Amino acid sequence: MSEPARYPGQQADGRRGRVLQRTARRLAGALGAALVLAGTLPGFPAAAAGGSRPAADATVSAEYPVTLTIDSVNKPVAVPNGIVTVTGHVTNGGRSVLKSAHATVRKPWAGKPLTTRSELAGVVTRTSPQGSDGISLDSPQYALNELGPGQSQPYTLSVAVADLQLSTEGVYELAVDVWGSTADNQRDRPLGIARTFLPYVPTNQPEALPSKVTTLWPLVHAPVLVAQTLAEGDQTVPVLRDDSLAAEFAPGGRLYALVETGASLTGLTWVVDPDLLDTAFAMTKDYRVQKPGTAGHAAKDENTVRGTGTAAATAWLEKLRGAVAKPGSQVVALPYADPDLASIAHNAPELEGIDAALGKAATAGRLTVEGRLSVDTRADVAWPYGGYLDQRIASVAQRAGAGLVLVNGASMPESEALKYTPTAPRPIGNGQTAVVSDQVVSSLFEEDLATPQDQTLAVQRFLAETFVVSRQEPQNSRGLLVMPPRELSAGTAKVLAGALQTAQDGKWVEPVKLDALAQAAPDSKANTAVPAATDYPARVRDSELPATALTATTRIQADLDTLMRVLTLPQRVRGPFSAAMVRSLSAEWRSQAPAGSDYRDGVQNYLDELTGAVKVPPKRVITFAGDTGVLQVSVRNDLTQTVTNLKLVLSPSQPNRLRVEMPAEELVLPASQSVTLRFPAEAKNNGTVGMTAQLYTTGPDPQPYGEPVHFTVEVTSVTNGVLYVFGGGLVLLLLAGLRFVRQRKRRVAHDDEGDAPLVPADEPADEPADGPDAGTADGAAEDPGGLDGAGGTGRTPRDSRADGRDRATSDEKVGP
Repeated sequence: MSEPARYPGQQADGRRGRVLQRTARRLAGALGAALVLAGTLPGFPAAAAGGSRPAADATVSAEYPVTLTIDSVNKPVAVPNGIVTVTGHVTNGGRSVLKSAHATVRKPWAGKPLTTRSELAGVVTRTSPQGSDGISLDSPQYALNELGPGQSQPYTLSVAVADLQLSTEGVYELAVDVWGSTADNQRDRPLGIARTFLPYVPTNQPEALPSKVTTLWPLVHAPVLVAQTLAEGDQTVPVLRDDSLAAEFAPGGRLYALVETGASLTGLTWVVDPDLLDTAFAMTKDYRVQKPGTAGHAAKDENTVRGTGTAAATAWLEKLRGAVAKPGSQVVALPYADPDLASIAHNAPELEGIDAALGKAATAGRLTVEGRLSVDTRADVAWPYGGYLDQRIASVAQRAGAGLVLVNGASMPESEALKYTPTAPRPIGNGQTAVVSDQVVSSLFEEDLATPQDQTLAVQRFLAETFVVSRQEPQNSRGLLVMPPRELSAGTAKVLAGALQTAQDGKWVEPVKLDALAQAAPDSKANTAVPAATDYPARVRDSELPATALTATTRIQADLDTLMRVLTLPQRVRGPFSAAMVRSLSAEWRSQAPAGSDYRDGVQNYLDELTGAVKVPPKRVITFAGDTGVLQVSVRNDLTQTVTNLKLVLSPSQPNRLRVEMPAEELVLPASQSVTLRFPAEAKNNGTVGMTAQLYTTGPDPQPYGEPVHFTVEVTSVTNGVLYVFGGGLVLLLLAGLRFVRQRKRRVAHDDEGDAPLVPADEPADEPADGPDAGTADGAAEDPGGLDGAGGTGRTPRDSRADGRDRATSDEKVGP
């Protein structure tokens, strides 16, 4: 039976046809390879050295309707006399039925390895079958069923390494293609292709020095600890915004898998958010979780539920302590809660107190990690989000005390004139060293490698890239940094670990910790220029924390400082709030912007609730009867601790009508109690006077505390009382005149011309008809306020009575 033609225009006829086919394939392969070679010569554009993974399938078109995947390669590294088995899927992505098709492996063109990273990138950029992909082998072949549009079929191909005719040690393209025809085009032709890479290491080849590779292993999570705590008996129970970490710490969870996978590797650099460790430790004991919609409120039994992750958190911490204690490993402590340096540098670089806050976060980070994990740690390392660096970020990191900066290779790319990969560390000025990641290698693990196809392609590309780097200058070892994303997934971590282990077993990679890499001598030809802020990627800037969020956090600090001045037990609040404010700036909110906004709002709202627990209860009207008296105003403390260092100030809107005397003593408010303050006052006129009650802190630089309370004072009886006094005096004068006339007449009647007293000693003076108090001095001088004798003799005026009101919570009335 004749074999189908391999290229358009060819006819196969028995042995002669097969010979012609092979000849045509070789010619096509030679032409393709010549084109590839021409692309590397002067005068031809060089292939882009992008960081994307090898194309899993060709672009679907009428000419190439088939998509292929390579789902597994049983031997990631080929050896002599070995067998390489490739599995994958063939899918008809066209509109016509696929007929008489089979899958086959291509032999690399001329059996020559790919010796440069630009050649590797050139393979990645191809989208359709080309002669430079090599020559299709006659055997093995995998016959395919007729596939209608959208139908798929798996394939398995096992090829002897000897049949691939690999000439020497190196990296080769491994391609699988499909040949056949379609119902609308009966011509036998290549219908699609899938590509990956295959390192080949003969055992009799001399070994080069391995590349020293540092791999970052991030353990971070969006903050969940909140500022609230809950008292249960004699202990204080932490509160979490959700219980997501219970699943993360348990078997099957992301953080559990990261620790388990990392524990199997040597020379790993663990990059840890100290806040995550504090949260895990808090979860090892009783803890509570906020119910939905209760963020920003004081934690109570009715708005929280008991957490479920105690056992998982305890086991996870123990597992982590064992993993980081392995010889050769290193722990890098991020600043506490991993504050977003890039957002701060771009949106609030001169924010008051930000440098001090970052410095404290770094110190707290080191102490927390060392305390929780019982290991030495390095804490002078800055890792801006995504590793993207510019001059502003470098400046903020330097002011925060970071001497080492982890940098994405995209921020500091190498010159095209440099034909090799320089070692990672390089000086960038101001006493800082940038450790620059390998962009291509790191980009392989940026996404969640969830499919077998993605996992296989990432591993094979990692092996190819690191192998080529190690052979660029075999006796000059390179230092590479592998920087996965902060949100490294469990599946991707396993793939990265497998790739590292395979390369280490192949002896072209040696894992080393960050310190060993950072201390390597920098390459004088490497790029050391930190880009300007204008060159920062716009797509990364779009996810930054806005300036409003950063300045709002500063306002929280100012409000917290005011609250601290009045508390007798400030330690109950300072620690939780200080940590919560740093958590508000966490880089982990980049991927959870709505949750980050809710968290910041919750911190502010809870602080407002605590501050507002010490307050002047609302008032509307106070009636002030008379010209002197006392204004009573209550202050309530709903906190569970005594409050001091406060003073209440009353400010009348018209001091010329109502003068208020301020007491000198400071307030002392016991927990959960009210105190009523008495302000002597003097009224000049009847009518309405506006009054403002405002709490102030005492001591140096007094500050307003809480919101002011506005109410009205109704002044009555000032004028009537004065007339009453004047009227009483006039009556006395009239009575005195009357008595004088009567006495005069009596003396005249008795013919007595001598002086006589106005009031005989043995006879009381006549009293006016209005009663004894009508015009007496005592009656005029009584306390018009009628409260506790303040401002007078203490006698209660007529018709006064107790009003029965709670003066701490309702309208108040002073006087009768």
